[in-house]
Amino acid sequence: MQNLEIDNIRKNANIVDIISGYVDLTIKGKNYFGVCPFHSDHSPSMSVSPERQIYKCFSCGATGNVFTFVKDIENVSFMEAVKIVAEKTHQNFTGYIKQKSPPKLSTPYEIMNLALKFYQNNLNTEKGIMAKEYLKTRNLNESVIEDFNLGLALGNEYSLNKLLLNKQYKLDTLINLGLVYQNNKEISDTFKYRIIFPIHDLEGNPVGFTGRIYENNGQAKYINSKESSIFKKGNILFNYHRAIPEIRQKKEVIIVEGNMDAIRLYSNGVKNVVALMGTSLTKEQVNIIKNMRSKIILMLDNDNAGELATYNNGNILEKEGITPFVVRLSNEKDPDEYIIKNGIEAIINNIKKPVTFLDFKLNYLKKDKDLNNTVDLASYIKESIASLKYINDDLIKKITIKKISDTYNVPLDLLEQELNKLQNLNINSEKKEKTLDKQKISKYDMSCINIIYFMLNEGVYIEKFKKELGYFRIKKYRDLANEIIYYYDLYKNISLANFITYAEEKDIYDDLMDILKKVKLEDMNINIFEESINNALIEGQKIEIKELKTKINEVLDENEKLKLANKLIELKKGCVGNG
Repeated sequence: MQNLEIDNIRKNANIVDIISGYVDLTIKGKNYFGVCPFHSDHSPSMSVSPERQIYKCFSCGATGNVFTFVKDIENVSFMEAVKIVAEKTHQNFTGYIKQKSPPKLSTPYEIMNLALKFYQNNLNTEKGIMAKEYLKTRNLNESVIEDFNLGLALGNEYSLNKLLLNKQYKLDTLINLGLVYQNNKEISDTFKYRIIFPIHDLEGNPVGFTGRIYENNGQAKYINSKESSIFKKGNILFNYHRAIPEIRQKKEVIIVEGNMDAIRLYSNGVKNVVALMGTSLTKEQVNIIKNMRSKIILMLDNDNAGELATYNNGNILEKEGITPFVVRLSNEKDPDEYIIKNGIEAIINNIKKPVTFLDFKLNYLKKDKDLNNTVDLASYIKESIASLKYINDDLIKKITIKKISDTYNVPLDLLEQELNKLQNLNINSEKKEKTLDKQKISKYDMSCINIIYFMLNEGVYIEKFKKELGYFRIKKYRDLANEIIYYYDLYKNISLANFITYAEEKDIYDDLMDILKKVKLEDMNINIFEESINNALIEGQKIEIKELKTKINEVLDENEKLKLANKLIELKKGCVGNG
């Protein structure tokens, strides 16, 4: 049974009001339109219907009701999205929100929590005095130790593996999590005589560790947990779970390179900071950043590697429609050392005055070039024009090429020709990508998708489906159609906005959202529905004929072969386009 409280919250929340808090919307006819936040959008391709209380992007296919929009843009669970919508619309929400972990992963999380408590306890014993003294020399006080759950790994006489094995956890699991290793028959802790910095996932669960030496014993300064079933570096930004409330409030996020940079900034009051988990952003991390809907400031290390990482990561973000800003610090190696030497106010002053990524990039492209040399100058100008590839603002493009023209005495019309060539290449590339996307969906699949979409919007189409088709050959469509019919019979009406909420508690939610993304219909009429029914019948028969032919070739029993052959003949008689 649907949760009436959630349903009432959705009915009392105007989707236009909620989405306009994230995206600028303009009314055109009955609907509102805006730039879609879920892909690199250059024009208002997302439609928001106040009548139907749903949104739909006709470019990337993103769709849903008010809850799914908030869920995806805030990167939260469905129930957390309900809570956010309730708060924004001043409604009560009594639902219980719990952190969910897949059952098969519950033991690893349990082990990592126990390991963290073990390390924390070590730091607070007599054995932890030397490590704490070291932390003091790094200006990390008790408050920081507590906030960031710092711990201590000791030697074999205080080993983590003994504790965990005594609690009946399997050795293979401990090895897979990177907490212990086995050399011949000897079992040892991965982290020994190191200060432990825990790494948390986006929900705040400890999933890995970084261990740093505090005595000069010739070992590597840092070692990190290996990737495991619960720890994927590319899916995490260090300090995200602490920083996200401040990021949402300030609408600004500072991205640094190292964990210590994030810890130093956060502990000095700059709490909207996250750290990379490697030198290059992954697709998953970019999606996390995109969902923040905030101003992005890259403040990476002040060395050649940090400068290159700024250039590369800035390009990655820009390609995804995110326009970052850049802070480059002077003299000190990284933000951690900069704060220690210059104080927090000095770095805040830099954060308040970041340069645009475009300005940083145009300056970076001069690196190792002699601009008095004709070949180097031509290379620089071409690279500078190419750097405008993902800039959507025509005015910025024109100002940039005008500056290049004036500075290097190059005819403006020549630069404009280069820019036009680049833009035409982009348009052709986008057309090619869209064509390839269309080719991926079969005629039968598209017919099923269209029919389901009609059924989700009006009960009359549910009745027509039952009479004229009644069955989908593919299980995911069949399951979804059955749920739609059940819902309609139960509530005597159908609303896509309501059904999305209903589906969230069912196994059909992911299939539903996938199908809705593939719908290309802008108008709905009976002719399109009837055409889809007809195509589903014809294409379904073709699929069945193909399957029968395969069975006839595989079956050995002659009587069975004859029955299948007769069935095939009957099917062919009624199937258009088969000879």
